Amino acid sequence: LEALAAAGIAAGREALESAAPGLIEWTTGRCTLAADRELDVDGRPLVGYNPGAVADDTVTIGRLSVDGIVCATLVNYACHPTTLAWQSREVSPDYVGAMREIVESATGAPCLFVQGASGELAPREQYTGDVAVADRHGRSLGHAVLAALDALPAPGEELTLDGVVESGAPLAIWTGRAAAGGVGAGSSLTSVELPLRDLPTLDELAEEWKDIDPRSREERLGRARNLRDGYIEGPTVQHPIWAWRLGDAVIVGHPGEAYSRLQTTLRRRFPETPIVVMNLTNGPGFVYLPTRDAYDRGAYQAWQTPLAPGALDLLEEHAVAVVADLLDR
Repeated sequence: LEALAAAGIAAGREALESAAPGLIEWTTGRCTLAADRELDVDGRPLVGYNPGAVADDTVTIGRLSVDGIVCATLVNYACHPTTLAWQSREVSPDYVGAMREIVESATGAPCLFVQGASGELAPREQYTGDVAVADRHGRSLGHAVLAALDALPAPGEELTLDGVVESGAPLAIWTGRAAAGGVGAGSSLTSVELPLRDLPTLDELAEEWKDIDPRSREERLGRARNLRDGYIEGPTVQHPIWAWRLGDAVIVGHPGEAYSRLQTTLRRRFPETPIVVMNLTNGPGFVYLPTRDAYDRGAYQAWQTPLAPGALDLLEEHAVAVVADLLDR
């Protein structure tokens, strides 16, 4: 952890020292890696691939360039990196690693992955120790990113109708011209008040789970402690939301694991604005924000979170207001 912190500080300093005016161009692609992971079998809600549900397949991609040279790619996709499970005892980037390799090899520039609103999304094939499966998943996402990037004009250009050539048919000629993108930036740090469930004490949880195997019991109790630490201090919680406007685009981050409806709602409300949504940003508050249906079904995410039904709705409403305010500045 100390080495990781030191590397992060060094990278930040290098970025500040070498900062230069640049351009971010946004596009979207589609990747079917993410699937709904709320499966009901004989009335029991499980955490696994549900073939009867539709999952958000949007990949949001930012191409960063300086003086026409691509210097980085940002990839925002919502899918739990849970290909590898208990069978693997090594640290792994899961599918993200192979995705980065594919994109960086093709672009010659670093690739940054940011996790989207993936509370109920994960790969269809998961919980394995086979690294080849994670790499296969990463390649599927990486090729989706490259397909979207290859559909863009050259960096800094946009297609412009340049005239008509009279041939066997009147041919519309589109050529790349210098683009005038959005300028300026803005930021916002706010919080939204979210309701809590009637929470059992840790002792009550220990009693409830006393008959499951000790390792699983300690895992559940540890998660319950971590979720409450520094986050739950009263009858409700103040859930932080960070937002940044970069030109025409807006990035929204929060510490929880919201269901994908958060990002699809923001995209629907602001269809002309590139939107990046990040789960698990900063902290505290690493809690699930499920749909009301997940609570009704008794899904894992619903009984594991300390938040009450309706928290996702409140987060969505607040995030919409935050984005609207940034765009109006």
